[in-house]
Amino acid sequence: MRDQYDFSNSVPNPYVKKLKKQITIRLDQDVIEYFKQLSDQNGVPYQNLINLYLKDCAQSHKELKLNWQ
Repeated sequence: MRDQYDFSNSVPNPYVKKLKKQITIRLDQDVIEYFKQLSDQNGVPYQNLINLYLKDCAQSHKELKLNWQ
């Protein structure tokens, strides 16, 4: 390694605002299997698919409609 590095031309990380936060979430087994099957078909990790689906719901302001009887 060098003794000194020149960072005068460096730029801030453009992805710093897009960092993901690790959480624990409980999902039904059939939901996990569904996304794992989609993962196998598309070659995208199932956790990324779940994130993409939830992001789409949030961006389009989808609301869950429950009908209790």
